[in-house]
Amino acid sequence: MTDVSSDVAKDGFFARLTANQGKAWLAGTGLLATGLIVGGYLMGDGLVRMKQADRAVTVRGLAEREATADLATWTIAYSAKGSDLQSAQAKADTDTKAIRAFFGSLGFDGEAVQPTGANVSQYSDQGVTTYTVKQRMSLRTTDIKKAQDAVKRQFDLVKQGVELEEGSGMAFTYTKLNAIKPEMIAQATKDARKSAEQFAKDSGTDVGSIKSASQGYFEITSRDGDGEGGWGVSDSPYKKVRVVTTVEYYLD
Repeated sequence: MTDVSSDVAKDGFFARLTANQGKAWLAGTGLLATGLIVGGYLMGDGLVRMKQADRAVTVRGLAEREATADLATWTIAYSAKGSDLQSAQAKADTDTKAIRAFFGSLGFDGEAVQPTGANVSQYSDQGVTTYTVKQRMSLRTTDIKKAQDAVKRQFDLVKQGVELEEGSGMAFTYTKLNAIKPEMIAQATKDARKSAEQFAKDSGTDVGSIKSASQGYFEITSRDGDGEGGWGVSDSPYKKVRVVTTVEYYLD
């Protein structure tokens, strides 16, 4: 004889089990869908933020100022000739005394002028030998005005028979660059910011923080375009100091 009540109970149990499994599957599916939606939103938001991070503008800033050289150096190359070495050397010694007297008359002390080199050569022409003694003396001073006066009067040496060689000349150098670097860099960066703000205004955005920056290099030239020796050395004491910075700003 079949137990009907037992079969009914079993059917009810399996029905409830199936229903619970269905609910669990639906809940899991819902959680998965929610996770995909939230994940998609976060990923999309991340892409937006990444895209915003790429929004930047690169500009250059300029700073210039005038400066006066604080160091003057003058290398005087001169030569003396003679039919024998003794007479050539005697003439060179006379010229050396004339050069020292020249600078002494201008107010320079003896330590300001120092010998920096000498050489002797000889050549023969139709059996006649000539000796040439070449010497160099250098003036080094921070008195720029006095150095300028010396240059203006250099032909006084020529009048005394001193034979000046090619390469003799005054060089004026600006050596205090480190003292003005911070202020000039700040000025160049400020100038770059103005350019970035103008760009942002024209494009309907705002300037954010600095993304990257490059100082560039300092250049020292003669203010009036005189001949240059490089790095602030020239025959003019009046200089122009210039620096260009490159700055990349974020755009908000």
